[in-house]
Amino acid sequence: MKKIIVVTSGKGGVGKTTTVINLAAAINHFGKDVLIVDGNLTTPNIGVYLNSPEVPVTLNHVLSGKAKLIESVYVHKSGFKVLPSSLSVKELNKIKTENLKLIKNELKDFSEYVIVDSSAGLGKETLNTLEIADEIIVVTNPELPAITDALKVIKVAEKMKKKILGAIVTRVRKDKIEMQPDNVKELLEIPILGMVPEDISVKKSLNSKDAVVHSHPKSYAARAYKEIAARLIGVYYDSDKDKERLVKRILQKMNLLD
Repeated sequence: MKKIIVVTSGKGGVGKTTTVINLAAAINHFGKDVLIVDGNLTTPNIGVYLNSPEVPVTLNHVLSGKAKLIESVYVHKSGFKVLPSSLSVKELNKIKTENLKLIKNELKDFSEYVIVDSSAGLGKETLNTLEIADEIIVVTNPELPAITDALKVIKVAEKMKKKILGAIVTRVRKDKIEMQPDNVKELLEIPILGMVPEDISVKKSLNSKDAVVHSHPKSYAARAYKEIAARLIGVYYDSDKDKERLVKRILQKMNLLD
């Protein structure tokens, strides 16, 4: 069944956009058709992350009635589709996020899975984006301020009677300072879909303007996103095989393996 999954967060800077891009890349890796929508219209980053910051037609044009939806959807080199928003400051006062509900059904015509990157927080823009969700994923870090803000988003989504799939916890270091998975789950009261480790490969992928699933497919972060994606769409993924390849590659670089 086709669905719109809105990925949101209570706090900015927790890795929400990175998660959107890599979930889409991972779901596409498993052979599913995916469309990314940049629902963060005031501070859009999807196009920047994917090395296409400026395109002729954007979601802004669609919401203002200046273009048809089909004109604003682009295909990434990897195969997933992208619906970017405009970076233009002039477009800020023309944004009509309330019109998202008018294109909800049409979005599903483009792909089996529509993943929407919402703005952070609980402003009007975020609420209008949450309104079109069939399901919601909350992204957070294992730190109290991020968890507290995530909890606010969860409570609002519940009042909107939206189905919350769970939380993705990013930038996990597994040290004694950060909050432990059981504590995060207890506070949020929703399932933990996955834990994405702090990984330099993510920063490298951003620098290369691509998903870490593409640029560093055997990295710890890439495997984590693949595990989450596989769980979401109900397919089997053997992360140990990727791990074995990663260890072999490291040993080869150290000249410890032929």
